[in-house]
Parts: sequence; C-alpha cells; structure tokens
Amino acid sequence: MAFSWMFTALFFEFAGRRVGSLTVNLLRLLFAFFLLGALLYFTTGSMLPVAADGKTWFWMSLSGMVGFVFGDMCLFYSYIIITARFSQLLMTLAPPFAALFGWMLLGEKMSPMGYLGMTVTLTGIAISILKRNAKPGTSTLVAGTSNLTVVTSCDKEKKPNLLNKLKPNVSLHLPLKGVLLGIGGALGQGLGIVLSKHGMNFYEQSAAGTEAAQYIPFAATQIRIITGAIGFALIILLTGRSKVFREGIKDKKANLAILGGAFFGPFLGVSLSLMAVQHTNTAIASTIMATTPIIILIPYVLFYKKKVTWVEFAGAILSVGGVALFFM
Repeated sequence: MAFSWMFTALFFEFAGRRVGSLTVNLLRLLFAFFLLGALLYFTTGSMLPVAADGKTWFWMSLSGMVGFVFGDMCLFYSYIIITARFSQLLMTLAPPFAALFGWMLLGEKMSPMGYLGMTVTLTGIAISILKRNAKPGTSTLVAGTSNLTVVTSCDKEKKPNLLNKLKPNVSLHLPLKGVLLGIGGALGQGLGIVLSKHGMNFYEQSAAGTEAAQYIPFAATQIRIITGAIGFALIILLTGRSKVFREGIKDKKANLAILGGAFFGPFLGVSLSLMAVQHTNTAIASTIMATTPIIILIPYVLFYKKKVTWVEFAGAILSVGGVALFFM
C-alpha cells in the first residue's frame, strides 16, 4: 500500500510540473472513473454505483468535494512547491484530523494514546521542516521559491531583551505557501474520510441483501470521483483555464504519468487499503499506509540524487511513529 501511494505521489508531482495541478486532478479522476467502472461492471453488471439512495449520494458527494476537490487540489499544488516527499510528510496529519472531525461529527472518542500520537506526529513534522537560524537574532519565515517574504527582525529587535531570549532560534526552510497547502491536503483527506464513513453507513442500509453490498467501498469511491471530476471541471471553466487543460491533454508524457498515478492511487491504492483492512486491524493497516513519507525518501536519494539530512529522516520516522501510537 505504502509503495502504491509513493508511486502515486511521484507520478503526480512529475505531471503537475508539466501541465499544472488542475489538469492533473481532472484527468486522474477521469482515468480512475473508467478503471473503477470496469471493475464494477465485471462484478455488479453496471459501470455506475447501484443500490445507492439519496442520502448515500449526498454524503459521498460532499466527501468527494472536501477530499478530492479541496484536499487534493491543495495537496497537488504542494507537490509542485515543496515536492512530494515533504507533502507526504504533512499528510501524516490526516489521521489526527480524521479523529478530530470524527469526534465533532460522529461522536467518536480519542484515547490518551491518541493525543500522545498526535503530539509525536507534530513534533516529527516540525523537526523535518524547521531549521536553526545561521545567525542568532535573524530569521526568515519563508524560504525557497515562495513569493511571500516576511521580515521578522529589525535593528531595534536585535538588542537583547527577554522576548528575544525566549524566542526559539528556528525558521521554516520550506515555502510557507507549500506547507499550508500540504496541511490543507491533510485536512481535506481527514474530513473526507469521516464524511465517507458516514455516507457508507447509509449505503450499507440501502444495499443490504443485494450483490452490490460486497463492493460498497469501490462504488462509494466512484461516487466521490464523479463529484470530484464535476468540481474540477467547473473550476477549470470558471477560471478560464480550458485552453491550459486542452494543451495538457496533448502532453503524452504527462498523461502517461497521470494514468500511472490514477492506477496506483484511486484504483490500486484504495483496493489494497481495503484488502489490508479486511485481513488485519485498522491500526496496523493505517500505520502501514502512513510509512509513505519514509519510503518516498528512497527514490529521491537513488534517482533524483537529492540530499536528505539525518534530521529530516529522523523527523519522518518520528511522524510515522506518532501515527502508529495514534491507533494503539
């Protein structure tokens, strides 16, 4: 599962740099729609979800708008700005967000170990994306390719005072815009999961006793995909990016990458996740899926020749460890 999501992130990062985030999002949902449609056709006799009532369509559609449109749009933009490895690291915030919204919307409770896991995850992320300033008293909040620069010190502030002594000598070594987008992706995924769970409860009731009941997760995912595709199509039309989308369709390399990402992500990734949940408990399955931030470091070192510091590696392990604690 984790390898599947790793390939998904790398494929979409490559395609996003060539044709843009919106084009990648719409095309990958269209590809995933036909892949899931083929699976449903051979199992239920219909390419579209069957035995789903109005409540199911409402909640799964809402989940698609939150998870696929808002969450994935933020995530894919963050791929372009801070690369897939840091974006996937920030996605370890999705389980804590899911627990928070599960408590707010479904009345689910979080154990003390869950709070500990959330703290460890946040600590791991902080270690990976923050760095110590080279010179005490000066710091730049935003670095890298961000177009937002914040001045955090002036001559008067350089004078020793209690506030400067208490202020941590660290700064964000990634573009703030990319970090916020990555957090937005985790927020969308976490809330989307909760909404999906609520919608699937209605689906189980409406599909009870039918053959479609065995394939509810796949059919529910396709409802989310339909809503997501409509959402991105409207965004492209309303923002006047139809020309950019048409040009993106002509990019063969980008389309192959998007097809690969759609296969490993919405299609294969979801399938393996469901199989893992069926054959083991949710805690183990979720922990395995959360190892993507560690596994994704391998291609960055071997193929992209990127330098990964031991601090970044330790932060990735710590954040994944926090997710493991979260489900104990």
